[in-house]
Amino acid sequence: MHKISVNFIAALLFCGSIFGQTKAKVIIKDVPNNWYQLDHATTGFNGISLDKAYDFIKAKKLKSTRITVAVIDSGIDTLHEDLKPILWTNPKEIPGNGIDDDHNGYIDDVHGWNFLGGKDGRNVKEDSYEGARVYYALKSKWEGKDIDESTLSDNDKKEYETYLRAKEKTVGDADLSQLPLMKAMLNRLTNGDSIIKKELGKDEYTVKDLKTYTPTDLDARATKGIIENISKINNSDDISNVQLIEELKGDIRKADAASTPPKDFRKEIVQDDETNINDRDYGNNNIMAGSPFHGTHCSGIIAAVRDNGKGIQGIADNVRIMMVRAVPDGDEHDKDIANAIRYAVDNGARVISMSFGKEFSPQKKWVDDAFKYADSKGVLLVHAAGNDSKDVDTAYNFPNPVYADGSGRADNVITVGASGDMLNGGITAFFSNFGKKEVDVFAPGVNIYSTIPGGNTYGKASGTSMACPVVAGIAALILEHYPTLTPAQLKEAIVKTAVEPKDDVYIPGTKEKVKLSDISVSGGIANAYDAIKYASTLKPAKKQTKLPKTIIKKNKRG
Repeated sequence: MHKISVNFIAALLFCGSIFGQTKAKVIIKDVPNNWYQLDHATTGFNGISLDKAYDFIKAKKLKSTRITVAVIDSGIDTLHEDLKPILWTNPKEIPGNGIDDDHNGYIDDVHGWNFLGGKDGRNVKEDSYEGARVYYALKSKWEGKDIDESTLSDNDKKEYETYLRAKEKTVGDADLSQLPLMKAMLNRLTNGDSIIKKELGKDEYTVKDLKTYTPTDLDARATKGIIENISKINNSDDISNVQLIEELKGDIRKADAASTPPKDFRKEIVQDDETNINDRDYGNNNIMAGSPFHGTHCSGIIAAVRDNGKGIQGIADNVRIMMVRAVPDGDEHDKDIANAIRYAVDNGARVISMSFGKEFSPQKKWVDDAFKYADSKGVLLVHAAGNDSKDVDTAYNFPNPVYADGSGRADNVITVGASGDMLNGGITAFFSNFGKKEVDVFAPGVNIYSTIPGGNTYGKASGTSMACPVVAGIAALILEHYPTLTPAQLKEAIVKTAVEPKDDVYIPGTKEKVKLSDISVSGGIANAYDAIKYASTLKPAKKQTKLPKTIIKKNKRG
């Protein structure tokens, strides 16, 4: 999963009198919660001109068709006041009767499906990282061998190269000197957290809840300091204790993998044959399981109920959100992503929002196959570029639209980098991945205000994970009014109309300035008004009738 930007060691050093002192530069200024929807020409904020898009729709008297958007993510708060009315509901499924009414293989899939669940009701929450899984899977074959690459077959050579890369990522990049510090930090953080939860009377809290809280216990003071300062580093008051502890555990798991094979978290619970893409009858219908912060936040950006006097205004006004849970706290599995895409397509999604990613994809052919299937059914895939300040023209980043078999690339995929604002950290987010060839467009992804779990709760988060649903929302808004457009036409409308900033921008993670066109395909920031205006000029394309070849075998679901 593309996570929030949390540097625990930096936060540790930042905590003043408790852990020593250093300085952090906080550049966020007060901006409207909806800055990312505003129009630059009239407000000065580098948003997507959403009101102008709705003015265009009204002026043209365009009719609206309901669109289903699938969000492949960590889960969703199905009880949230701003999301409950816009959840996709499977019309052929009778809720709670324990029967697969529509015979699609998934029992009681009322609002979506959870591919990280067991039939016994248990659910995968945390997981390992794909690099470690790949390294230990290939270690016995290649470790300590005298390898002459010139004698290897093409397949073995690719596998050996992947092994070396996974070894370097797992063992070579591991900073084991920080592991004791992180474990000590986790111990202190959890001890203090248990005290704070008891004294505040709530299991999940943010820095907002700590403003009037004065702990007397030393561990509680330390925990408060860590949370306050990580919030400052991330320019957000909405990062919770639960998020921080889970991400620190994830960083520790990643470091531990340098010397210890990762636990197979998924196998014990899901109990499918992960080596067989045609073994698809697994999971459960609990789409609220695990840690639904990420998926709840992304869903609200796309389609939170508009004009209800509550919370926020979603980008698209006639959308139903289908949650497909396939992203744990750790790296997702290729099989789950491939099946999640197929589930979404088969159940009528026209846009799929995918805010996740990783550096290894051992079964990319399965994901490629799902990409092709989605394209054949007229479905646009919107993917977050990632939060590592890397050039993904050269750095590994999955899933991506380049087919592993060398046959070309998917043209139904938009890859999205994160932009900010001159008052909000700069035009390009410091954490965003970029690429002149592989990142199609930038979109607002800094301090984005949206729904978070809690029923009636809202907060800010930053990441390409937030920029991705911004673009998915724009795509859905266009499709509502021009439903015959193909994925390629949708992509064309969004990419070709992206607004180029007047000034040069920073290459993320550096102090070097370039044109935005030097680090993205479009050279601009997605704009809802210009995109829908462009879409109005496009003519309906011929529908594809022939399905691509697939490795999926027909079963009772077809």
